[in-house]
Amino acid sequence: MKTSAPASAEVENFFTIKKLALEGEGLHLEFKRKAAHPEKIVRELIAFANTAGGTLLIGVDDDGSIPGVKYPDEEIHVVTEALNKYCRPLLVYQESVLSISDTRSVVRYDISPSEKIHFLIINNQRETFVRVQDMSIKASAEMQEIIKRSKKKRDIRFVFGDAEKKLMVYIEQNQQITLTQYMKFSGLNRFRASRKLILLVLANVMKVTASERGDLYSRV
Repeated sequence: MKTSAPASAEVENFFTIKKLALEGEGLHLEFKRKAAHPEKIVRELIAFANTAGGTLLIGVDDDGSIPGVKYPDEEIHVVTEALNKYCRPLLVYQESVLSISDTRSVVRYDISPSEKIHFLIINNQRETFVRVQDMSIKASAEMQEIIKRSKKKRDIRFVFGDAEKKLMVYIEQNQQITLTQYMKFSGLNRFRASRKLILLVLANVMKVTASERGDLYSRV
Protein backbone atom coordinates (compact mmCIF):
# COMPACT_ATOMS: atom_id res chain seq x y z
CA MET A 1 0.00 0.00 0.00
CA LYS A 2 1.35 3.42 -1.02
CA THR A 3 1.81 5.85 1.85
CA SER A 4 1.90 9.61 1.45
CA ALA A 5 4.79 11.78 2.57
CA PRO A 6 4.46 13.56 5.92
CA ALA A 7 2.77 16.94 5.65
CA SER A 8 5.99 18.72 6.63
CA ALA A 9 7.86 16.97 3.80
CA GLU A 10 5.16 17.95 1.31
CA VAL A 11 5.41 21.60 2.38
CA GLU A 12 9.19 21.48 2.07
CA ASN A 13 8.94 19.87 -1.36
CA PHE A 14 6.44 22.48 -2.53
CA PHE A 15 8.66 25.37 -1.48
CA THR A 16 11.69 23.72 -3.10
CA ILE A 17 9.78 23.51 -6.38
CA LYS A 18 8.32 26.99 -5.91
CA LYS A 19 11.80 28.45 -5.54
CA LEU A 20 12.83 26.84 -8.83
CA ALA A 21 9.61 27.91 -10.53
CA LEU A 22 10.23 31.54 -9.55
CA GLU A 23 13.56 31.42 -11.38
CA GLY A 24 11.72 30.73 -14.62
CA GLU A 25 12.91 28.57 -17.47
CA GLY A 26 16.50 29.19 -18.51
CA LEU A 27 19.80 27.64 -19.49
CA HIS A 28 19.61 25.02 -16.73
CA LEU A 29 15.85 24.74 -16.10
CA GLU A 30 12.84 23.49 -18.07
CA PHE A 31 9.16 23.03 -17.07
CA LYS A 32 6.64 20.55 -18.47
CA ARG A 33 2.99 20.31 -17.41
CA LYS A 34 2.84 16.61 -18.29
CA ALA A 35 4.77 14.05 -20.34
CA ALA A 36 2.17 14.32 -23.11
CA HIS A 37 4.87 14.62 -25.79
CA PRO A 38 7.72 12.47 -24.45
CA GLU A 39 9.94 12.96 -27.50
CA LYS A 40 10.07 16.68 -26.64
CA ILE A 41 11.16 15.83 -23.11
CA VAL A 42 13.92 13.61 -24.54
CA ARG A 43 15.01 16.56 -26.68
CA GLU A 44 15.26 18.83 -23.63
CA LEU A 45 17.25 16.26 -21.65
CA ILE A 46 19.62 15.73 -24.58
CA ALA A 47 20.16 19.48 -24.86
CA PHE A 48 21.04 19.69 -21.15
CA ALA A 49 23.47 16.77 -21.44
CA ASN A 50 25.14 18.25 -24.53
CA THR A 51 25.51 21.69 -22.99
CA ALA A 52 25.93 22.51 -19.30
CA GLY A 53 23.47 20.17 -17.57
CA GLY A 54 20.13 21.11 -16.07
CA THR A 55 16.87 20.20 -14.36
CA LEU A 56 13.53 19.32 -15.93
CA LEU A 57 10.36 19.40 -13.82
CA ILE A 58 7.16 17.58 -14.83
CA GLY A 59 4.13 19.05 -13.07
CA VAL A 60 5.11 22.71 -13.45
CA ASP A 61 3.54 25.01 -16.06
CA ASP A 62 5.45 27.48 -18.22
CA ASP A 63 4.04 30.34 -16.15
CA GLY A 64 5.60 28.86 -12.99
CA SER A 65 2.37 27.54 -11.47
CA ILE A 66 2.64 24.10 -9.85
CA PRO A 67 -0.40 21.91 -10.55
CA GLY A 68 1.67 18.75 -10.11
CA VAL A 69 0.73 15.39 -11.59
CA LYS A 70 -1.67 12.85 -10.11
CA TYR A 71 0.13 9.71 -11.28
CA PRO A 72 3.90 10.34 -11.26
CA ASP A 73 4.69 6.68 -11.97
CA GLU A 74 2.85 6.96 -15.28
CA GLU A 75 4.80 10.09 -16.23
CA ILE A 76 8.07 8.34 -15.37
CA HIS A 77 7.11 5.27 -17.39
CA VAL A 78 6.36 7.36 -20.48
CA VAL A 79 9.65 9.28 -20.23
CA THR A 80 11.70 6.14 -19.57
CA GLU A 81 10.17 4.40 -22.57
CA ALA A 82 10.91 7.43 -24.77
CA LEU A 83 14.51 7.73 -23.57
CA ASN A 84 15.15 4.04 -24.25
CA LYS A 85 13.54 4.29 -27.67
CA TYR A 86 14.77 7.62 -29.00
CA CYS A 87 18.03 8.57 -27.25
CA ARG A 88 21.48 7.28 -28.26
CA PRO A 89 23.76 6.80 -26.49
CA LEU A 90 21.59 6.35 -23.41
CA LEU A 91 21.54 9.21 -20.93
CA VAL A 92 22.70 9.05 -17.33
CA TYR A 93 20.28 11.02 -15.14
CA GLN A 94 18.78 11.30 -11.67
CA GLU A 95 15.03 10.93 -11.30
CA SER A 96 13.01 11.80 -8.20
CA VAL A 97 9.37 12.21 -7.19
CA LEU A 98 8.53 15.12 -4.91
CA SER A 99 5.13 14.83 -3.24
CA ILE A 100 3.53 18.27 -2.83
CA SER A 101 0.12 17.16 -1.48
CA ASP A 102 -1.86 14.02 -0.74
CA THR A 103 -2.73 13.64 -4.41
CA ARG A 104 -0.12 15.61 -6.37
CA SER A 105 3.61 15.28 -7.08
CA VAL A 106 6.31 16.79 -9.25
CA VAL A 107 8.74 14.56 -11.13
CA ARG A 108 12.28 15.93 -11.25
CA TYR A 109 15.04 14.99 -13.70
CA ASP A 110 18.60 16.18 -13.08
CA ILE A 111 21.09 15.88 -15.94
CA SER A 112 24.83 16.49 -15.67
CA PRO A 113 26.96 17.59 -18.64
CA SER A 114 27.82 14.41 -20.52
CA GLU A 115 31.21 13.26 -21.75
CA LYS A 116 29.43 12.05 -24.89
CA ILE A 117 27.24 13.74 -27.47
CA HIS A 118 23.67 12.41 -27.43
CA PHE A 119 21.22 12.16 -30.31
CA LEU A 120 17.47 11.97 -30.80
CA ILE A 121 16.71 9.23 -33.32
CA ILE A 122 13.18 9.05 -34.74
CA ASN A 123 12.27 7.26 -37.99
CA ASN A 124 15.98 6.74 -38.74
CA GLN A 125 16.60 10.51 -38.61
CA ARG A 126 19.34 11.55 -36.19
CA GLU A 127 19.34 15.02 -34.64
CA THR A 128 20.95 16.56 -31.62
CA PHE A 129 20.28 19.69 -29.58
CA VAL A 130 21.98 22.30 -27.44
CA ARG A 131 20.58 24.57 -24.75
CA VAL A 132 20.54 28.31 -25.45
CA GLN A 133 18.92 30.46 -22.75
CA ASP A 134 15.46 28.89 -22.26
CA MET A 135 15.36 26.98 -25.56
CA SER A 136 16.66 23.67 -26.86
CA ILE A 137 17.87 24.28 -30.41
CA LYS A 138 18.81 21.80 -33.11
CA ALA A 139 22.59 21.66 -33.47
CA SER A 140 24.16 22.29 -36.87
CA ALA A 141 26.88 20.04 -38.29
CA GLU A 142 29.44 22.60 -37.08
CA MET A 143 27.96 22.68 -33.60
CA GLN A 144 27.97 18.88 -33.45
CA GLU A 145 31.65 18.80 -34.39
CA ILE A 146 32.47 21.45 -31.78
CA ILE A 147 30.60 19.53 -29.06
CA LYS A 148 32.20 16.21 -30.00
CA ARG A 149 35.75 17.57 -30.12
CA SER A 150 35.42 19.79 -27.06
CA LYS A 151 34.44 16.78 -24.95
CA LYS A 152 37.75 15.12 -25.88
CA LYS A 153 39.64 18.09 -24.33
CA ARG A 154 42.65 17.92 -26.62
CA ASP A 155 44.94 20.84 -27.45
CA ILE A 156 43.92 22.62 -30.64
CA ARG A 157 46.56 23.85 -33.08
CA PHE A 158 45.94 25.99 -36.15
CA VAL A 159 47.69 28.55 -38.37
CA PHE A 160 46.52 32.13 -37.86
CA GLY A 161 46.76 33.27 -41.48
CA ASP A 162 45.29 35.99 -43.68
CA ALA A 163 41.82 34.42 -43.68
CA GLU A 164 41.73 34.40 -39.88
CA LYS A 165 43.03 37.99 -39.67
CA LYS A 166 40.36 39.20 -42.09
CA LEU A 167 37.76 37.38 -40.03
CA MET A 168 38.89 39.13 -36.83
CA VAL A 169 38.65 42.52 -38.57
CA TYR A 170 35.14 41.68 -39.77
CA ILE A 171 34.10 40.65 -36.26
CA GLU A 172 35.50 43.86 -34.79
CA GLN A 173 33.33 45.85 -37.21
CA ASN A 174 30.18 43.70 -37.18
CA GLN A 175 30.25 41.92 -33.77
CA GLN A 176 29.23 38.54 -35.21
CA ILE A 177 29.16 36.46 -38.37
CA THR A 178 27.40 33.39 -39.79
CA LEU A 179 29.04 30.62 -41.79
CA THR A 180 27.30 31.84 -44.95
CA GLN A 181 28.53 35.40 -44.42
CA TYR A 182 32.07 34.15 -43.84
CA MET A 183 31.98 32.12 -47.04
CA LYS A 184 30.82 35.16 -49.04
CA PHE A 185 33.42 37.65 -47.87
CA SER A 186 36.34 35.20 -47.61
CA GLY A 187 35.76 33.33 -50.87
CA LEU A 188 36.27 30.02 -49.06
CA ASN A 189 34.10 27.01 -49.85
CA ARG A 190 31.79 25.67 -47.17
CA PHE A 191 34.16 22.95 -45.98
CA ARG A 192 37.17 25.24 -45.50
CA ALA A 193 35.15 28.07 -43.95
CA SER A 194 33.45 25.62 -41.60
CA ARG A 195 36.78 24.06 -40.53
CA LYS A 196 38.30 27.47 -39.75
CA LEU A 197 35.35 28.58 -37.63
CA ILE A 198 35.29 25.26 -35.75
CA LEU A 199 39.03 25.47 -34.96
CA LEU A 200 38.74 29.07 -33.75
CA VAL A 201 35.91 28.09 -31.41
CA LEU A 202 37.79 25.06 -30.09
CA ALA A 203 40.87 27.24 -29.54
CA ASN A 204 38.73 29.63 -27.49
CA VAL A 205 39.42 32.52 -29.86
CA MET A 206 35.76 32.69 -30.88
CA LYS A 207 32.48 31.48 -29.42
CA VAL A 208 29.44 30.12 -31.18
CA THR A 209 25.80 30.61 -30.23
CA ALA A 210 23.14 28.40 -31.79
CA SER A 211 19.98 30.17 -32.89
CA GLU A 212 16.88 29.26 -34.85
CA ARG A 213 18.29 31.34 -37.73
CA GLY A 214 21.65 29.57 -37.69
CA ASP A 215 24.89 29.65 -35.71
CA LEU A 216 26.31 33.05 -34.76
CA TYR A 217 30.08 33.36 -34.28
CA SER A 218 31.66 36.17 -32.24
CA ARG A 219 34.83 36.97 -30.28
CA VAL A 220 35.26 35.43 -26.85
